[in-house]
Amino acid sequence: SGLIGRSWAMVFAAGGFKVKLYDIAQQQLTSALENIRKQMKEMEKSGVLKGALSAEQQLALISVCTDLKAAVEGATFIQECTPENLELKKKIFDQLDLIVGDNVILSSSTSCLLPSKLFTGLKHVKQCIVSHPVNPPYFVPLVEIVPHPETDPSTTERTYALMKKIGQSPVKLNREIEGFVLNRLQYAVISEAWRLVGEGVISPTDLDLVMSDGLGMRYAFIGPLETMHLNAEGVSSYCERYAEGMRLVLNTFGPVPEFSGETVQKVNQALSEKIPVVPKVLDARRKWRDECLTGLAKLKTQMKSD
Repeated sequence: SGLIGRSWAMVFAAGGFKVKLYDIAQQQLTSALENIRKQMKEMEKSGVLKGALSAEQQLALISVCTDLKAAVEGATFIQECTPENLELKKKIFDQLDLIVGDNVILSSSTSCLLPSKLFTGLKHVKQCIVSHPVNPPYFVPLVEIVPHPETDPSTTERTYALMKKIGQSPVKLNREIEGFVLNRLQYAVISEAWRLVGEGVISPTDLDLVMSDGLGMRYAFIGPLETMHLNAEGVSSYCERYAEGMRLVLNTFGPVPEFSGETVQKVNQALSEKIPVVPKVLDARRKWRDECLTGLAKLKTQMKSD
């Protein structure tokens, strides 16, 4: 019932589903419910609450539980949201494997642990899958669906259909790969950003501006492959024109950074001047980010319907 678990609970409730939020500590659950109530009420007030139900109706769908067996009784879909620790996650799935039936889907929110490391050896492995959200899932709809080599195709299809039904944007990976797809793309950007700042080419603040007021403007609506398609007379034309230049630039990229030393201090100082590392300030900035994401999501929905 941490940040990701709360956000998932809100997403499923917005889709009209009954949700049981499980945690080992009652206080953690009480705090999670208070937080969910506060968020839902604020979003309802500002007209950005997801789903067709009112905040009270959605809240009525969410209950809490400190007993794992009771929590999953009658469940059709289980979304695990424990910290990114392989042993902890395996322990949870080992426990679930003993108490679930043959129809429930066992899904993990992991952002980088491979399904083969999480689920191998479970007797319900065919029902296991990774559904990796983007943080926070309530405001960013993408979900990466990553099967274990033994996952039944029906598990993938059912998970995909459920994510569509609750208003997320699922994508299917045909096989597992380190970092999945989102983080591989994200780390490629971070890696080059880090090198450019570390080599003194650009300041940390200006680097972020290149993304937020440059690439990010179009990436909010179209991906890199469609960008190529539109920036020429189709992808073939783009490759004919720009392949040589791209290869020339890509060959100048350095090795994977260590993410330590002077560059950490440089980036940290610049970002801390802009957003001081104080809980109150960070929370306010995250709230602003979520409001921006909500506004963008509304605009995108409106554009699709137009």
